[in-house]
Amino acid sequence: MTKSGILGLRTTIYKVPDMVQAKEWYAKAFGTNPYWEGDAYTGFNIGGYELGLHLEEHPTTDKPDTVLSYWGVENLHDHHGRLLALGATEHEPPTNVGGEIELSSVKDPWGNVIGLIYNPEFSIADTSEG
Repeated sequence: MTKSGILGLRTTIYKVPDMVQAKEWYAKAFGTNPYWEGDAYTGFNIGGYELGLHLEEHPTTDKPDTVLSYWGVENLHDHHGRLLALGATEHEPPTNVGGEIELSSVKDPWGNVIGLIYNPEFSIADTSEG
């Protein structure tokens, strides 16, 4: 257990108006099928983290971007371009933010911001105390 009791990021959720269309789009965008499917929630396992789709009660594409999650990628420009080709729109173009670290973001067809990051400096470490 960590000193703070916080175990780390587990799930990022995107709200969508049409679960069937969103499930199909995200399966193509992330190259994997859901591990769990329901009428109001679908979950994908992306590198050990959960990407969740939650059915919106009041659909809108005007969504605030006050919190951004960045999915790690091996090639930022390739993944950014692939999401645009699938129908996403650019939110932030690929940008070097220092050293070799690059990030970008797009909006999915329902207005959710998907962040991408290439960061060779970061690795997932076990912070538990034994």
